[in-house]
Amino acid sequence: MQENSVFSGCEDCCPSDKIKEAVCINASRIYDSCSDKDCLEDLPVLLTKSGQCMVDKAVNVRLEDANVCDVAVSLQPVPFHKGFYAVDMTFYFDVCLDVYMAPNAMPMQVKGLSVFSKRAVLFGSDGGVKIFSSDCGGTSDNSPTRNCPKAVVQVAEPIPLSARIAEHKHCPPMPPCRIPECIVRRYGGEFVSGESEKEVLVSIGMFTIVQLERNVQMLIPAYDFCIPHKECVSTSEDPCELFSSIDFPTNEFFPGNMRNSTCDK
Repeated sequence: MQENSVFSGCEDCCPSDKIKEAVCINASRIYDSCSDKDCLEDLPVLLTKSGQCMVDKAVNVRLEDANVCDVAVSLQPVPFHKGFYAVDMTFYFDVCLDVYMAPNAMPMQVKGLSVFSKRAVLFGSDGGVKIFSSDCGGTSDNSPTRNCPKAVVQVAEPIPLSARIAEHKHCPPMPPCRIPECIVRRYGGEFVSGESEKEVLVSIGMFTIVQLERNVQMLIPAYDFCIPHKECVSTSEDPCELFSSIDFPTNEFFPGNMRNSTCDK
């Protein structure tokens, strides 16, 4: 009788005669989330010595591409606001620049790094228990973890907007924060900090979603075990046979017009 009352409002979407049982699962529940659209204007670009020498002699610069190479996320409870957490995020952008040494010359590509930090305050509920698990391989040294929510940051591909050369401002000194060693190694050397004549400032558009999750036990209806109903098909060794099974990409040759791309209201 208790199971019927739990699922009494779900007869249309999941008929009760097909429900085998009510099962308890451990799942990540999203307690709070937020989305953001940031226009990051005039972010300084950190460059290595060789890249900075090219920028000092350049007449113009263009932002070719920008990608998020890493995001550092930290979580702290908000004092006197029970259940709320401050999510501090630091975004590291891998920036690709086209540097023009003369007005009509071919550009030279230079890689650099831009850094942006932001904070979001979200509700993540509270819990006062210690969590022990057997994920440590069954050793006796199984230390507990804090019952804090997990912060998840999703980032869409950033949009490179613009780049410009400006006179370097020697105050405050660069870099503004400590760059992780694993990111520094990607560029083959230390970043120049404060000795250059010019600096590159880029503008980037970024879309993010931040959410706080907790592992909770949830009661859900179970229909049956997930048994696969199709056989595994081995791939053919003939490349032409594989190619023949691919449909012709008509849409790539005939892009849709505005009428086709507009959503019906």
